[in-house]
Amino acid sequence: MSTANLDFEQFRVFLEKACGILLGENKQYLVSSRLNKLMEQQGIKSLTELVQRIQSLPRSGLREQVVDAMTTNETLWFRDTYPFEVMKNRAIPEFIKGNPGQRLRIWSAACSSGQEPFSLSMTIDEFERSNLGQLKMGAQIVATDLSGSMLANCKTGEYDSLAIARGLSQERLQRYFDVKSPGRWAVKPAIRSRVEFRPINLLDSYAALGKFDVIFCRNVLIYFSAQVKKDILLRMHSALKPGGYLFLGASEALNGLPDHYRMVQCSPGIIYQAK
Repeated sequence: MSTANLDFEQFRVFLEKACGILLGENKQYLVSSRLNKLMEQQGIKSLTELVQRIQSLPRSGLREQVVDAMTTNETLWFRDTYPFEVMKNRAIPEFIKGNPGQRLRIWSAACSSGQEPFSLSMTIDEFERSNLGQLKMGAQIVATDLSGSMLANCKTGEYDSLAIARGLSQERLQRYFDVKSPGRWAVKPAIRSRVEFRPINLLDSYAALGKFDVIFCRNVLIYFSAQVKKDILLRMHSALKPGGYLFLGASEALNGLPDHYRMVQCSPGIIYQAK
């Protein structure tokens, strides 16, 4: 094995231990593109040296910077559309019917730059506008991510024109955002106040988050090994109330675990109900 391949292999092992992400053997280009700038700034010549530096200086913040760089993904408003329609037309009405007088709790796992939880908050607002007084106790969205810097950005609720253009209609932009400065918008306080951001590594315990009626874990599990994916899905089942719904990404499927989840066809889309 060449030195470059040994370097990459060592980094793959580090990253999977740190956050569960399993890099494919052909992903050297991805690592280079995401870490080159950071390694230049730190004067680090190889991935082996990077891993050694992280291990020898655990409090330097370098580990967090590397994990941040490798786990930050671009995301869209109302990604794939159908999950948010299923929320409005099925999940919320079912919750109201089965849980009178309770607050709806939603977990947006691996929320990245915040578009998903804010899209969920707008979805709840749209439901409430069409169904006045039905969701009596309102809703709470807990949005989690591994990246501290990403969560800090999310809490501001501010986005530039490039981010705004990715999936947001003009109608929703006008209704749910305030102009901060030319080319920069902020999510309105009423939408922001429904969302609580918390740091969570999906490899760690979820017990402190409490129980949820709905979990969105979309376009995340594709990065994990089969064993880690199964472990996450089992622990998410424990975090769901019986009958609660799990939403996965459009290209993700839940194979196995028939004792824990029931597949529900929504046409379009599939969701999973906790048994």
